[in-house]
Amino acid sequence: MQDDLAMAYTAEKAFHLIEAAHTRGRLAHAFLITGEPGSGKSDLAAKVIAMVNPPADTGGMNLFGELEEVVTPALEDLEGDLVRLVRPKSKSRRIVVDDIRELEKSFYVASATGKWKVGVIMHADRMGVGAENAFLKTLEEPPADCLLLLLSDAPELLLPTILSRCVRLPLMSSAETRVLTESEEELLAALQNTAKQGFGHIAQALTLRAAFSALMTRRRAEISKLNELALKEETLKYKNTTEGDWLKRREEYYKGHTEAEYLAERDRLLEMLIVWMGDVIRSKCEVQSLELVSEKEILAKVAEDLPLSDLLQRMEALENLRANLETNVQEQLALEVAFLQAFG
Repeated sequence: MQDDLAMAYTAEKAFHLIEAAHTRGRLAHAFLITGEPGSGKSDLAAKVIAMVNPPADTGGMNLFGELEEVVTPALEDLEGDLVRLVRPKSKSRRIVVDDIRELEKSFYVASATGKWKVGVIMHADRMGVGAENAFLKTLEEPPADCLLLLLSDAPELLLPTILSRCVRLPLMSSAETRVLTESEEELLAALQNTAKQGFGHIAQALTLRAAFSALMTRRRAEISKLNELALKEETLKYKNTTEGDWLKRREEYYKGHTEAEYLAERDRLLEMLIVWMGDVIRSKCEVQSLELVSEKEILAKVAEDLPLSDLLQRMEALENLRANLETNVQEQLALEVAFLQAFG
């Protein structure tokens, strides 16, 4: 099954893969379900829980003699003795080690024969290193009839040892289900403004670049603040029970985590630029299906004003930017050059 998951699946297809494994008695003990907001991670987790622990009411006949469809409850409604949801709760919006230990303890509490204990880690990438290390023990020696479902928008932030011990299920988003983050909404607004002011002018390209950089600067500060809070929480709790260089190592850890989260956010926003330009090209070619359906009118306006060859060059500039940012290139210089080529 692992080899089949190199590509992204619809939530429906992913469920069928899990269902088939369960039917064969080969259900893995841990799944990492990833995808953008709106890709259906929580709904898939709820369906998997309902599959391993079917509800007592399996449906009946309605007044017309038709079999009524059983509706899977929302994930939050399934929480109880058999299902534990672990969420970021601290001020730093991190999952703390105590929550993971409580989950592990619940797995060893006896339950009815034939019932599965399920642990769902919401925003699994928000686990601190202590929580991740505690979670590794559960992953390595899971009790029988226990299932772990990790949900994450940013799996690249998880420890490689956790990634290697889970069956990964990347989900694809559709234009209908995609949920934009606040940062993506802000970037889209800046793109709209650029298009309305006159696409293809140097001044507008530099204004858009400045908006992008300002957005990233703010997000870095927000990410840094959350990680500083996490460090403070750990320091208050553990400073008297650890060795001398512990604080320095924790500072280095959170510094690295801040950079990793920043780069993930930058990649997400750069992908939005590429999706937007791709939709302009699709509009130019009169393709009906767009990623950003709500932007249809402004996309059509940009497509009408520019030849296809020009749009393809602009897309190439954004793709080159993505590749360049994977190297040691100076970020602000790379952004300025690319934005002038893509939007100037």
